[in-house]
Amino acid sequence: MIKKRMKISNHKIADLLTARKEEKRKSFAVLLDPDKVDFNTFSAFLSKAVENEVDFFFVGGSLITNYAIDQLIAAIQEQTNIPTILFPGNSLHIDPSADAILLLSLISGRNPDFLIGQHVIAAPMLKKSGIEVLPTGYMLVESGKLTTVSYISNTTPIPHDKAAIAACTAMAGEMLGLRNIFLDAGSGAQIPVSAEMIAAVRAAVDTPIIVGGGIDSSEKALLALQAGADVVVVGNGIEQNQNLLPEVAAAVKMFNLQLEKVY
Repeated sequence: MIKKRMKISNHKIADLLTARKEEKRKSFAVLLDPDKVDFNTFSAFLSKAVENEVDFFFVGGSLITNYAIDQLIAAIQEQTNIPTILFPGNSLHIDPSADAILLLSLISGRNPDFLIGQHVIAAPMLKKSGIEVLPTGYMLVESGKLTTVSYISNTTPIPHDKAAIAACTAMAGEMLGLRNIFLDAGSGAQIPVSAEMIAAVRAAVDTPIIVGGGIDSSEKALLALQAGADVVVVGNGIEQNQNLLPEVAAAVKMFNLQLEKVY
């Protein structure tokens, strides 16, 4: 069903993330890689996302060879009211038709291009577009294999078992003024971010925490939520298993329903 859609106003998504974090309510984001979307079946996929009450679409990836971001966003906005949030690999992956952008500063690495360099290039375009900017501390976590984002960014992930390093890194990001923290094991990760690390970061910062990479079951999604993640992100897992979307959506709903019973 086609839905009339209005552009999301500035700060709406940031305010929503903060409000839901304060309420301890959780969100489910689906990561869409333009290279991997089949537009022949995408309409049916969007209907499924609406039916299962997906909260956000993250659009982008570390390496995009088939630039279809604009086409992807247009399809989402035509058929749904789910906010589209850019997840850019670099300054070329920006489309002003999106509702917001995760302006990622790769604080787990020491590559200045992904700490600030790409941001300088993108800033004039973002300022002119009026798109909502979500300043986000992006932290790569060891996942059991070399991921595309680690290779492209030329950075070393935080070791999987070093929760204290992750907590201090997130703390520094928050002190620098970043409004969100994103813990990412990377697309197709063999090992997701551990509950111990998520809990350590949750104890260290007051920002919303986004967690992705290696969440290929509802059980792993629930573990991340229980540890303190405010948003769980699933991308590659859904490409491999079409049932994963409703399963993770159900886990998020169950968590939020249990929360309502407590309060």
